[in-house]
Amino acid sequence: MKTDISEFLEALKSRTPGEREFHQAVQEVIESVWDVYQKNPRYQKAKILERIVEPERTIIFRVPWTDDRGEVQVNRGYRVEFNSAIGPYKGGLRFHPTVTLSVLKFLGFEQTFKNSLTTLPMGGGKGGSDFSPKGKSDNEIMHFCQSFMTELFRHIGPNTDVPAGDIGVGGREIGFLFGQYKRLRNEFTGVLTGKGLGWGGSLIRPEATGFGAVYFVHHMLNNMGKELEGKTFSVSGFGNVAWGAIIKINELGGKVVTISGPDGYIYDADGIKGEKIDYLLELRASNNDVVQPYATEFGAQFIPGKKPWECPVDIAMPCAYENELHLEDAKTLVSNGCFLVAETSNMGCTADAVEYLIEAITYAPGKAVNAGGVAVSGLEMSQNSIRMNWPKEEVDLYLHRIMKDIHETCVKYGRKGNKVNYVVGANVGGFVKVAEAMLAQGIV
Repeated sequence: MKTDISEFLEALKSRTPGEREFHQAVQEVIESVWDVYQKNPRYQKAKILERIVEPERTIIFRVPWTDDRGEVQVNRGYRVEFNSAIGPYKGGLRFHPTVTLSVLKFLGFEQTFKNSLTTLPMGGGKGGSDFSPKGKSDNEIMHFCQSFMTELFRHIGPNTDVPAGDIGVGGREIGFLFGQYKRLRNEFTGVLTGKGLGWGGSLIRPEATGFGAVYFVHHMLNNMGKELEGKTFSVSGFGNVAWGAIIKINELGGKVVTISGPDGYIYDADGIKGEKIDYLLELRASNNDVVQPYATEFGAQFIPGKKPWECPVDIAMPCAYENELHLEDAKTLVSNGCFLVAETSNMGCTADAVEYLIEAITYAPGKAVNAGGVAVSGLEMSQNSIRMNWPKEEVDLYLHRIMKDIHETCVKYGRKGNKVNYVVGANVGGFVKVAEAMLAQGIV
């Protein structure tokens, strides 16, 4: 079996040289679903695997814009429309200097299975640009977003492709993008999610990824015969995802003792709660990406240049960026008593860290854990379609139900004896639904 997988991956790498992040994402899924694929001759005859690793459409375009000094700047824009077997392409836009085709293909590929797990009719896609909003004025960001949408608008629509926000794309950017789309198309439709509440947005969307991740952890703990109340958590990052997770952990009786940024991490033995959570929002809203000011404000410990995985905790939730938790980090967590890692960022753990964690403790992958964000984006699409806004409690109820369903799918496909392999469960559960839809729709 390993030989067959290696041959498949080598063939993929020869067609897509240099796309390291994409290859890593494909390998994780292929290794999980290979047995299912081999036992289903219908999948093999229709070349489902060969087709599912190829995006249906990849759009690359230049984005010229003028800065505040009157100088012309040029960035590169992308939209990878990966798979529409179960619904319109759905996935975020990322504005960050690290954006490459490989990164977006990995994210779009992951998004396909993540969206499948939500039970909502959404395909997978991802897009963005190597543009960085950091240090730019609102006027410069508006000029960039308008130029970006001037090309992108012809490829998206409420029944075709519905982008959302991601790293570097928040409410301000979504507003500028939506305004330009409306201007070009002369229509007000739910073509983007993450919109403002007054013009088609959904309640709890900013918190949704973090909320959903904690709901998923809650179900993991219940499956283990444990409670969330009283558990200590290590969280990385301090943006919307970490913020939402911290809020919900506190609500359910847990305690978060870390946040992090590119400058290092904060250890707060008293727990990050109350006004400290509000301060995180103020810190992020100030276009600041460092966490040291938190230590000054609240007298907490700041550890420069390090990651929070060296702290003794019960549960770790990487919430920042891909491959942020390495093998040595994983070993340190386990040796310090951590018994559960819930990957809340996309592919937040390196491949060798994942392999170790699956054997050592209980681990769940991002495509299951962080699906709450896109789930509420799907709920925003539904609200836009019927021209209604649901109250916060109703959206939160839907979100909790979706995360419960995702957990049940992971258990269904991933249980082996008394242990659940959440990687296998998530990958097989997401794959089977997409594969069956692709079969039903023919060779397209």
